Amino acid sequence: MAQYDLIIRGGTIVDGTGAPAFTGDVAIRDGLIAAVGKVHGSATEEIDATGKVVAPGFVDIHTHYDGQATWDQEMAPSSWHGVTTVVMGNCGVGFAPARPDRHDWLISLMEGVEDIPGTALAEGITWDWETFPEYLDALEKLPRTLDIATHVPHGAVRAYVLGDREKPGAVPTAEDIAEMSRIVEEGVRAGALGFSTSRTVLHKSVDGELVPGTTATPEELIAIGRALGRAKAAGGHGVFEIASDLKREWNEFEWMGKLSREAGIPVTFAALQSIAKELPLDEQIALMRAENAKGANIVAQIALRGNGIIMAWRGTVHPFRFRPSWRAIADLPWEQQKAKLLDPAFKARLLAEPNDYTDAPKDIGGVVMAISMGWSLQYEMDPDFDYEPAADASINARAAAAGVSPQEYAYDLLCQEDGNGFIYLPILNYADGNLDFLLPLQHADDTVNSLSDGGAHCGTICDAASPTFMLEHWVKGRKRGGRISLEHAIKRQCRDTAALYGLEDRGVIAPGYLADLNVIDMDALKLGKPWLAFDLPAGGKRLLQKADGYVATIKSGTVTFRNGQWTGATPGGLIRGPQRVELAEAAE
Repeated sequence: MAQYDLIIRGGTIVDGTGAPAFTGDVAIRDGLIAAVGKVHGSATEEIDATGKVVAPGFVDIHTHYDGQATWDQEMAPSSWHGVTTVVMGNCGVGFAPARPDRHDWLISLMEGVEDIPGTALAEGITWDWETFPEYLDALEKLPRTLDIATHVPHGAVRAYVLGDREKPGAVPTAEDIAEMSRIVEEGVRAGALGFSTSRTVLHKSVDGELVPGTTATPEELIAIGRALGRAKAAGGHGVFEIASDLKREWNEFEWMGKLSREAGIPVTFAALQSIAKELPLDEQIALMRAENAKGANIVAQIALRGNGIIMAWRGTVHPFRFRPSWRAIADLPWEQQKAKLLDPAFKARLLAEPNDYTDAPKDIGGVVMAISMGWSLQYEMDPDFDYEPAADASINARAAAAGVSPQEYAYDLLCQEDGNGFIYLPILNYADGNLDFLLPLQHADDTVNSLSDGGAHCGTICDAASPTFMLEHWVKGRKRGGRISLEHAIKRQCRDTAALYGLEDRGVIAPGYLADLNVIDMDALKLGKPWLAFDLPAGGKRLLQKADGYVATIKSGTVTFRNGQWTGATPGGLIRGPQRVELAEAAE
């Protein structure tokens, strides 16, 4: 009788392919799935999954753990939400290649674009690399709860090649472009899964400068795309990832289509309802499909909910940050700030003041106004908060019901729980006041569920819980509009995301695939309330969110989390290049 390392017995197996769920067992040996169905053998350990869902580990392709992955083994918060694989280095920001004199510059870029505390990055990163292959070697030294893969980021490449010439609007020479292309090809041949760039005014360094790549010409980007094609032909994988404002005069889809067809690579972009994008979302999708009809392979990354700023007194932003009285206390220790904020006289003075936008970014005025005065766009975060809130949950509506002004209601809300109250502002993907537009996109083959930004926007966004939200909201709890099936949701976050990045060895429950699995109690599945932690290096802050309902998360056959608690196991590591499904032959 067969002997296994682990058997999960009697679960409702949702295998990641979209096929109907069925009841059965999953047996694991040597980190791989060895048998699925009725398993008669024994194992060193068994998990009773009766009444529970058994699904593949989630594959999150849009994260920013580039710094955190060099020091943190737990990889929270993504690992708390059933994620067993992350792809980082998105949006053109990262830490390799890196000349010694550009470390601070790269940190300022990441801090500005992704709201990751620069002090945490400066203390946490050891910088024992210069080239991109050396960065991969450094990542490989630290075992983790999950697997990591990465892109070669445009910002770091441009800074490495152009040096002090790298300024907004800098035009690289033909030699510069050739060298950038060489570095990207070298990085992909060493194991990166693609290249990333950013072309949006929302992405700036901490000093307010547009990120490298924002003004890059199609010629530069296509040359880099050709380098990806060469690396892919040599056995690598070459996804070209981009975050763009999609300005009409840029004709982004035209060059993206040309690049994809010529280099034979997938191009993937962030598809959002955004005030920074001139093209409405439906037009973005239509232009993508027109290029795909001509032989391109462009894939839209869609979010699962409104990309929301969570505002708090100690967060990165809140509605009163442009009031003079706030600025007077902004740099005080929290206890002193709190004493002021809870003082009725201070509150009265602050609320009587007009906003002072002197140092506010001028090119994102709409965002600034939404933060400081958008009371109809802001929502009270109740203990059982619905991330698809109706208009009657807005600050405007709640204030009217309470008979106070919206700004006073918001102030008091932030002061709840000893100054730890939260306000939700879905700045993107909520123009209609609902998520109906995402329902057809979740059933499209040319879109992929993404944009969690795990590890980033530490003081403003907490979307690393996206896989949990997908199950809790879209599968079982959505109150307004249609839902999606459990089988389809799992496929979207497992096989589909893995396949885009050439990770054919995961995302499916079948013999030979990696034993990356979740055992989930769907009845108990529930997102917890976010909180601000100060646990990054140098006391850096980050928003965190846990969930109930994860009975076990298993990475490569090892249980990493039981009932939401880390076991201390670190079976994860670095992914180098595409992973092929031929591993199935090793299971028998």
